[in-house]
Amino acid sequence: MTALQHLATRYDVIVVGAGPAGMGAAVGALEGGVDRVLVVDREIEAGGILNQCIHSGFGLHHFGEELTGPEYAQRFLEQLLERDIEIATDCYVLDVAHDRTVTLMSPEIGVRRVAAGSVVLAMGARERTRGAIRIPGSRPAGVMTAGLAQRLVNQIGVLPGRRAVILGSGDIGLIMARRMTLEGIDVPGVFEIMTHANGLTRNIVQCLHDFDIPLHLSTTVVEIHGRDRVEQVTVAPVDDRLRPDLSRARTIACDTLLLSIGLIPENELSQKLGIRIDPATAGPVVSSAMETSRDGVFAGGNVVHIHDLVDFVTQESLLAGESAARFVTGRRRPADNIRLVAGSNVASVVPHTISSDSDHTVYLRVRRPLEKSWLRLGDVYERRLRYVVPAELVTLTVRPRFLERFHGDSLVIDIVPRDEPGRYEE
Repeated sequence: MTALQHLATRYDVIVVGAGPAGMGAAVGALEGGVDRVLVVDREIEAGGILNQCIHSGFGLHHFGEELTGPEYAQRFLEQLLERDIEIATDCYVLDVAHDRTVTLMSPEIGVRRVAAGSVVLAMGARERTRGAIRIPGSRPAGVMTAGLAQRLVNQIGVLPGRRAVILGSGDIGLIMARRMTLEGIDVPGVFEIMTHANGLTRNIVQCLHDFDIPLHLSTTVVEIHGRDRVEQVTVAPVDDRLRPDLSRARTIACDTLLLSIGLIPENELSQKLGIRIDPATAGPVVSSAMETSRDGVFAGGNVVHIHDLVDFVTQESLLAGESAARFVTGRRRPADNIRLVAGSNVASVVPHTISSDSDHTVYLRVRRPLEKSWLRLGDVYERRLRYVVPAELVTLTVRPRFLERFHGDSLVIDIVPRDEPGRYEE
């Protein structure tokens, strides 16, 4: 860690956020050839959300072994400290100017401006709250996001209640269903408005099935009851237009309602910078080098799009950091010349552009579940997929040889049912 009063007036790369994306970007920047890297985070300790994720399941792709969240964070923190990368915690980034001057504020140094050769945005994401879905009813205590409950239980040692209903089947909600059951809290069920779960299959199995916690699909909470504390909630099934059928509603006694209804990229800084935002991801539009529409400003991790695995956050952010270093040292890669377009059953594509002369990892999220489908890259490449679900990213490595017969500036990516013969076998 760095003493804030000893901050330099200029750094080659400044990284905003010290979670898995920020730490990965810092390592990538140093490996990319710069000397002075500063990582800034508003929390007291580096590590971000990983610090409260005490369950295992992290690191299988990047480290080749199963780690807990704090263990994964510690691996990267040690790399930062070994490389003398400066980390300023308990420090807010108030603004990033167009000339990449970063305005910092902390109790120790007050307000200070620091120049940067390039900036990497790695602020992560925040949880959707009750206001985002407008649940009717009173406003008693006991309604909180699943992430807040996770922090209360795992870091502070406080139980959120004794009987908890979970709305939404995001991964944090699934994990907290298991965690609270292990702590003796009764979980009568997880309720999901969609026809499919929004968490990883492994979490549905390990967190719900293994603990006999029911998952109710096409069902939502339509009212919260209670004055000082939640006393019960009303749930009802929904039709194919997501309208609740109140004639089939029922009440469930509980003192806690946990919301696991999705994540939103934390992009206030991006918007202040005038960076172009993709409405499909709610994050910045980025090139294959993870550069945003603002020259010299890069982004990686959940601030760009929501990931299912932290290992993918790391992979993407290492690239963002390396690209930020290349920008500073004048070794930028050739400009992208192909725009990727989300086609049939594809909700989002990241990055948004690629070049035809390099390998690229592309991340896709589907709109609806499919079994036995084709992933098609325009008319130049296709691949069989056994199944796809919206909760799990699909990764595609695009190689120059795929594009040898492609002529144009836009490539449409489709994921369609495998009800027709293949056109281009691998």
